[in-house]
Amino acid sequence: MSSELRFDGKVVVVTGSGAGLGRAYALAFAARGAKVVINDLGSGRHGDGSSTKVADQVVDEITKNGGIAVANYDSVLDGDKIIKTAIDAFGKIDILINNAGILRDKSFVKMSDNDWNIIQDVHLKGSMKTTHAAWPYFRKQKYGKIIFTSSNAALYGNFGQANYSAAKMGLIGLANTLSIEGQSSNISTNVIVPTAGSRLTEGIVPPDFWKELKPELIAPIVLWLCHDDCQENGSIIESALGWAGKCHIVRSNGVILRKNINDPVTLEAVRDNWSSVTDMSNAQRFETIAEEAADLMGVVDKLSQSSQQTDKTYSVKHTYNFKDAILYALSIGASIKDPREFRYLYESNDNFSVFPTYYVVYGPLAAFETTLIHDSLQRDDINLAGAVHGEQYLKVLKTIPVEANVETRVYFQDILDKGRHAFVLIKHETYEVDSGDKISEGQIVAIFQGAGGFGGKKKSIHEIPSYEMPKRKADFTVIQKTSVEQAAFYRLTSGDTNPLHIDPDVAKMVGFKQPIQHGLCSLGFSVRHVLNTFASGDSKLFDCLRARFSKPVIPGQTLKTDMWREGNRIHFQTTTVETNTPVITFAHVDLKDIKISEFASKL
Repeated sequence: MSSELRFDGKVVVVTGSGAGLGRAYALAFAARGAKVVINDLGSGRHGDGSSTKVADQVVDEITKNGGIAVANYDSVLDGDKIIKTAIDAFGKIDILINNAGILRDKSFVKMSDNDWNIIQDVHLKGSMKTTHAAWPYFRKQKYGKIIFTSSNAALYGNFGQANYSAAKMGLIGLANTLSIEGQSSNISTNVIVPTAGSRLTEGIVPPDFWKELKPELIAPIVLWLCHDDCQENGSIIESALGWAGKCHIVRSNGVILRKNINDPVTLEAVRDNWSSVTDMSNAQRFETIAEEAADLMGVVDKLSQSSQQTDKTYSVKHTYNFKDAILYALSIGASIKDPREFRYLYESNDNFSVFPTYYVVYGPLAAFETTLIHDSLQRDDINLAGAVHGEQYLKVLKTIPVEANVETRVYFQDILDKGRHAFVLIKHETYEVDSGDKISEGQIVAIFQGAGGFGGKKKSIHEIPSYEMPKRKADFTVIQKTSVEQAAFYRLTSGDTNPLHIDPDVAKMVGFKQPIQHGLCSLGFSVRHVLNTFASGDSKLFDCLRARFSKPVIPGQTLKTDMWREGNRIHFQTTTVETNTPVITFAHVDLKDIKISEFASKL
């Protein structure tokens, strides 16, 4: 049996905790060792009246059960007074549950300014004021857990609740930004969307159904989001009746409404393409504004390419089958000893699948097997044999078929002058020939050594953003030794036969003491470690990756992958054990869901 989750030593403030959900949260925290500030103005569900009685009753209930609690009767608009109660009584604050709320339901046409303003004040401004007062304490102690309470009315709308819906959706926007701003200080911010029997829902839902909406069924979800073991941040969790699920704001893939970058968008083009604009069958979610902006830059790429009116397409075609997929998995260290990896090594396995980084090999092949680089750069002084892989991005858009005819198209994006070296940005897309479906897309940053210093720009709008790893001890670490033949094996399975990875003379010619391992081979090891640890090895949960190759790996060295979970994003850094040198940095894998196996939890 797993150990009991406790909150000993933690100080929790719960607003609106005199009844309903807030009371359930407060009692649950206190029962597990937390010291609790019970805040409640004692007003009715419409915000009228006040009383100290409801807060005092909850404090009495907690203390009679052996817990520790104090009362606070201030409005959430005086959030600084609420937080001061915690500081005066307990010397600190660790967790803030923004739960207080009222209703002023009216149809929009009958809604007065006061009906609107009071709801914004209590729900949105009140949560902001209390959080703003707690924020300096969280930052100073490098720790804090914040919960905002939203509503189904925000996510789905509800007649007569325009004021309430707007305020509750505002809390989601506030949480999205605070989850980013607080990350460096170890402050987590999440949103709960509860459906429970409370002062706000009594008389609104049928009595029999209201009785089943027990607040006690939601309290454990909120407590988990506030526990040290929970790494969730920036998430929207909906819960009711003992059920819980994560909500995302997603966007359709959309469609480009003009042919090239110099064309306008016409009203008729919008009409004719509207079904594609609103098609949510392949909707996607972006974790950050930077990612969404990077995706939009892909539109600029396509429009710019169209405006150039070039007839030349840089692409290569390949055919692979299950044997190729298995050999690739073996070349990145997969083993039949690990039950999570058997699906990649045996074609008759019920879950046989292609490891998701397999398509990463096609980008470099297409870039260097075509004349893309030479034609785009128009420079004869660049030594292609001396090129090294600097960074890699890959997103898998559809389940990778176990065998297929594929075509990879590559596009030159930019060249950057980084002093001694030139960095070339290349976009790649891989399509299944028979269906025409795009399976993956990505970006290569190729480093051409000695080709810099030409007076070019140092930044590009096409660069995909990178993120530093969290400043805490890794959540998981996996160590695995590579083989001295690793690069020799990988070059044959991947098709990347660059002699830099096997010929000592070529390696010395470009500045290395001996042949180095492919960066993509080392990346395959690391992504395997991430997928095994946080997705039970399930390739279907892989979304995308981004990594920087900082230093070379010598075949035979031992790789250590340190991993940090932030929601569905797994940051990782790979180091060679023998030299304690980081070789893959600014790296992360985004997963569609988290599924930590029992095998991983014992590592």
